[in-house]
Amino acid sequence: MKSAAKARPADRESTEFTFTAEDFRFISGLVHRHSGIVLGPNKESMVYARLSRRLRELGMTHFEDYCDLIQSAEGGAEFLAFSNAMTTNLTRFFREQHHFDYLADVVIEDQRQVSANRRLRIWSAGCSSGEEPYSIAMTLREAMPDLARWDAKILATDLDTNMIMRGSQGAYPGDSLDDVPAAKRDRYFSQTEAGFKAKESLRELIAFKPLNLLHPWPVKGPFDVIFCRNVMIYFDTPTKTDLVRRFAKLLRPGGWLIVGHSETLLDQKALFKLCGRTIYRKVGS
Repeated sequence: MKSAAKARPADRESTEFTFTAEDFRFISGLVHRHSGIVLGPNKESMVYARLSRRLRELGMTHFEDYCDLIQSAEGGAEFLAFSNAMTTNLTRFFREQHHFDYLADVVIEDQRQVSANRRLRIWSAGCSSGEEPYSIAMTLREAMPDLARWDAKILATDLDTNMIMRGSQGAYPGDSLDDVPAAKRDRYFSQTEAGFKAKESLRELIAFKPLNLLHPWPVKGPFDVIFCRNVMIYFDTPTKTDLVRRFAKLLRPGGWLIVGHSETLLDQKALFKLCGRTIYRKVGS
């Protein structure tokens, strides 16, 4: 899922590139406006380390020049590289297992009762390199033997275009599947020289798309479930509040919003009620 890595303040006297306090203020402000992520002073070293690679490739020696480039008319391609560099993707298969247990035991059974047309829509918002949506797909396959008779789709989105590409390919190193039981791994993944690749039975359920949660969403819904885990902890309160309200509008009455282990929606009681560990249901079911 999206996060900014922890780092110590930069030691500017020993750095390869000129990196001023003003450079950091500009970059942190741009990151917040573009992605909603808040970068405090303790993230200086992280910013320096991530972007030094870009300056090196571009033959620059001053961050000021890089800042000029990414805000120029000619800097569109580099702004995408900048955006990708400023996000970290920490995820794994079946992370927070209780969410997938709830999906199988409660959500799917409820869906059988309320969906006369056998329609199921799930959104993995902030899907990183795809472990979450593939975990959702495996859960559906395991819990719904009649899945072929359902119109079931998983939308997987992320700000980082590199992660979207990796997710759509469905290829993972061998140790990435350590948390996947051997029976499921063999059923849903093929072994390759580099590790494992998701089989078509999973990939056909998922559509990977780049999407910035702060921008307008080209999605209509309604969704039955939205996973947005370990994303909002990096947003300030106004950004989080607006995002939760937008999620609510796209959920069907009684739909679920599943967030990360350190996130809470207790300040949104008019929209959601708590029904499990970091599992919320839209009011109006």
